[in-house]
Amino acid sequence: MKEAGLKLLSFPPDSPPLSIISAAKIAGIDLPLQTSSSASSPTLSFSNGLKLHGNYVILRYIGRLAPIPNFYGDNAFHAAQIDEWLEYTPTISCGSEFDNACGYMEVYLEKRTFFVSHYFSIADIAIWSGLAGTGQRWESIRKSNKYPNLVRWYNSISAEYSNPLMEVIALYVGKKGLGKPVAAKSKEVKNVTGDSSDKAKAGSRSSSEIDLPDAEMGKVRLRFAPEPSGFLHIGHAKAALLNQYFAQRYHGEVILRFDDTNPTKESNEFVENLIKDFETLGIKYQKITYTSDYFSKLMALAEKLIKEGKAYVDDTPREQMQKERMDGIESKCRSNSIEENLKLWKEMIAGSERGLQCCLRGKLDMQDPNKSLRDPVYYRCNPVPHHRIGSKYKIYPTYDFACPFVDAEEGITHALRSSEYHDRNAQYHRIQEDMGMRKVHIYEFSRLNMVYTLLSKRKLLWFVQNGKVDGWDDPRFPTVQGIVRRGLKIEALIQFILEQGASKNLNLMEWDKLWTLNKKIIDPVCPRHTAVIEERRLLLTLTNGPDKPFVRIIPRHKKYDGAGEKATTYTKRIWLDYADAECISVDEEVTLMDWGNAIVKEIIKDQDGNITQLVGVLHLEGSVKTTKLKLTWLAETNELVNLSLVEFDYLITKKKLEEGEDFLDALNPCTKKEIAAIGDSNMHNLKPGEILQLERKGYYRCDVPFTRSSKPVVLFAIPDGRQQSVMK
Repeated sequence: MKEAGLKLLSFPPDSPPLSIISAAKIAGIDLPLQTSSSASSPTLSFSNGLKLHGNYVILRYIGRLAPIPNFYGDNAFHAAQIDEWLEYTPTISCGSEFDNACGYMEVYLEKRTFFVSHYFSIADIAIWSGLAGTGQRWESIRKSNKYPNLVRWYNSISAEYSNPLMEVIALYVGKKGLGKPVAAKSKEVKNVTGDSSDKAKAGSRSSSEIDLPDAEMGKVRLRFAPEPSGFLHIGHAKAALLNQYFAQRYHGEVILRFDDTNPTKESNEFVENLIKDFETLGIKYQKITYTSDYFSKLMALAEKLIKEGKAYVDDTPREQMQKERMDGIESKCRSNSIEENLKLWKEMIAGSERGLQCCLRGKLDMQDPNKSLRDPVYYRCNPVPHHRIGSKYKIYPTYDFACPFVDAEEGITHALRSSEYHDRNAQYHRIQEDMGMRKVHIYEFSRLNMVYTLLSKRKLLWFVQNGKVDGWDDPRFPTVQGIVRRGLKIEALIQFILEQGASKNLNLMEWDKLWTLNKKIIDPVCPRHTAVIEERRLLLTLTNGPDKPFVRIIPRHKKYDGAGEKATTYTKRIWLDYADAECISVDEEVTLMDWGNAIVKEIIKDQDGNITQLVGVLHLEGSVKTTKLKLTWLAETNELVNLSLVEFDYLITKKKLEEGEDFLDALNPCTKKEIAAIGDSNMHNLKPGEILQLERKGYYRCDVPFTRSSKPVVLFAIPDGRQQSVMK
């Protein structure tokens, strides 16, 4: 929503009001922002000339304005409690008082989900912003788990409102805490122009921060231009999120453009899924465009270049052409007359037998040391129908020819490209120059590479076509849909990518770091359930156990009320994992989780020495602190749920394939393992996509929920950043 009358929030460059910005973003209030070196505190200006001053004055106003129930309390008493916490919040940023403040809030939150009453309010936003604003100091405490209740509360707020809060952290909080908008250091990424003007620096930012060259506030237009020949993968996600980062930083916009110039590989299915992936990442685009929208203009421009002697038609066989380009040998067709070129161009347009033998090349410089400038191909024949426009055309522009034109035509100010295209940057600008188009700035960033991972769409397509995976959303795939289906929260992916920034340094990243971030997000909030492995499961008979089964209602997460409740059944006979039974000794006291202690009196084995059953007695007065084994168990009832626990491994066995190395030589022969299990009756109610923890087994995502007893609930194992390959 855009509140009528709101004009501008201005604040000092070194003191962005995190709580106000966060509250406005969560509430969906469109609040224009501007830094002002003359401002001593935040000021909210209205179109009628009125103003409000001060962090918490404005935060209270946002609290009243927001369409969120009870955001500033549901009665006078709760509003006063919120005011009390707002007054307390500055204590957090006082260096000497930080630990005392954390200790006080730790005790306060022991049995609370929120700071005031039972709902989320601006008090929570103020405290969250205060902690986040201390940067690395708070992050160190989060990792140490020194204040578990405070960390649990902070993580639950971060998970519930992940997109707006991660955006605020990315823009305004660095390792040293609150300050100017955050970016990577200049030693990692050099300003392309070296311009020290205010325009280039987009305001009074320090020289150590990354800037887009010649960027002006409110006038930056970026584009993300995927080819619709596959699903969005983690490498594309980095490019897409960096476009959004710079658009937000400069109050600009992003266009989503489909580079649909190769009908052989492309389809509407890929277009639809790329749009879905873009929205999953939370990226706001101004509009969707297609390179095919410009085909008629591109053809006219190509013909103009032929007439100007800047392009020629070549019928040299492809392999020979590639060799000649490498060796700097001019094609025999390079000296063809303009008339001959136009004649052959018409044959290409018609898709005739003669035309199919030809391509259109730019006449640049065959002796240039940069081989991308050695007469690149501009157009090729392709009789395959286009997924959007059918058989209208028989020729299609190459990416190298179309992209410089469409970027300039759409008013793109900065084209973000990964550093693998570095040698083609000169080609991009030369083609724009020959076309007579406006120059578009290129901004480079490093390609994201992950260990044991293929990001080539051609190679990923091989796995799909050969049945090695179940589709583009397979959990073993590095696609956004694949890793989300495996259990990755999008906020973890966003945080992982933004932490890398726009660095040009080439890095091979470990998946463990991403899954560790994910665990920090899901662990504080995901419900706990119990499962027992089907194979060789056995019964423990408690001789003094309940003669009649009884049920208790207990929390699904002991430290997060929002996870809800579950029903746990207690019986005389309970199921245990065989692996647990092997660890038990006669007369050993063990703890049955969520029940109490028991003493195992008898271990019964068959003639081969395999344990077949256990006999014991409940010893509920025993201390859980004295037992070595804490066991998960399930009551012997007919309400248990059949489960299929699915674990995955990498598709290839090498961390990194060397150049020229065939990925087929590094295929992992075993990448999927299914384990039958039984789960507690509450798992009848799991929803598709729900994330849970199976106690003592790990984190899982529900891929197929309960439908009938004969079909198991399918749970995908989620890596936690510490696990080794499960298949080895």
